[in-house]
Amino acid sequence: MKPIISSIEIENRVIVAKYQRLMVGAKVVLVEKASGRQLPETATRVASPVPVGAVRIRLPEAIEPGTYFLKAFNGHGEDAARSADFEIG
Repeated sequence: MKPIISSIEIENRVIVAKYQRLMVGAKVVLVEKASGRQLPETATRVASPVPVGAVRIRLPEAIEPGTYFLKAFNGHGEDAARSADFEIG
């Protein structure tokens, strides 16, 4: 079964993303939809050995309002999952 990022919540400039079937070591990064640019300062890794959980990403002040999505890469750097688009205001 394919890994998924199932839900996104944003509160006080912190993104909480729930995932399923992402393995320990997977990297999750915020991507600006319009440009496709990955924002490396937002990258985080899945630390839990359990393949179900959540990651937290604190948004730097430099992040501008717009449409974004989260992209996950497996331990080999290959695409693993992509979230639905969401707005940062």
